[in-house]
Amino acid sequence: MITKRTQTRLRLGLGLGLGLSLLACGENQTHPVRDDYDAGVPAPLACVPNLDGKIDANEIQPAIGIPLSYLVSPAGVTRDVNVAGTVDSDGHTVWDFSVDYANDEVARIQAQNLAGKWYASSFPASGFVVAQDAGDRLEGVILFDASGYRLAGLASTDENPPEGKTLYVYDTPVDLFRFPMTPGVSFTSTGNVQNATLRGLPYAGKDTYDVKVDAAGTLILPSVTFTQALRVRTTLTATPAAGQPATTRQVSFLFECFGEVARATSQTNETQDDFTTAAEVRRLGLLP
Repeated sequence: MITKRTQTRLRLGLGLGLGLSLLACGENQTHPVRDDYDAGVPAPLACVPNLDGKIDANEIQPAIGIPLSYLVSPAGVTRDVNVAGTVDSDGHTVWDFSVDYANDEVARIQAQNLAGKWYASSFPASGFVVAQDAGDRLEGVILFDASGYRLAGLASTDENPPEGKTLYVYDTPVDLFRFPMTPGVSFTSTGNVQNATLRGLPYAGKDTYDVKVDAAGTLILPSVTFTQALRVRTTLTATPAAGQPATTRQVSFLFECFGEVARATSQTNETQDDFTTAAEVRRLGLLP
């Protein structure tokens, strides 16, 4: 039986014990003073569009090994396009490529290192590789520096594909883009090919690239809208040593830090700059 005296002694004992435990707390047992949470400084983006109406070399750097997903019209299927664009109420050019076609297919394209390719020894070691068609059957070797992008030649992805090997090296790389890219820039670049192989057959000829950056405006895609995109028109005339020349027109849309975000390619021997039927359309797609 606990008497009042015993309770008093217990209370004193507990109080004394608590006091002793507090007195026994050394330096390592006190509660630390904690700083407020610091989220740190976000890492800067590698490239930030400044929307100055031009694209410089530092705004369209090669991104080796980083895949981009494009919505591409199926092979053999044409698309109606309006590469001329329209003018909105503020006088700005707008290109509407926003139609979401149910039969579009997905192509994942990425720049690759030249080293290890079967054709690597035929090209400068400083080059890198980009698929020239959505199915990656044909690859282009690209050279990049502060002056622009140049195409050194073409090769089949596989050394011996069913359609025959291609190895196609220009005597002098042809200019695809020159920096800075801004409306009003235009140039012609020619590459000669000798002792080449095209789809398993001997080939020689001359390719002429007429390139002009002729407009800036808003580009509307299914997943994203780009303001101040540049329209770049490229007309390729391929003149074989034997046979008739063939002309293909390509209208590309480029945006700072993203590179090419859309492209419409004409049918062979199209005569109009503002063609309305495309043999292929590809658009950057924000896909899962």
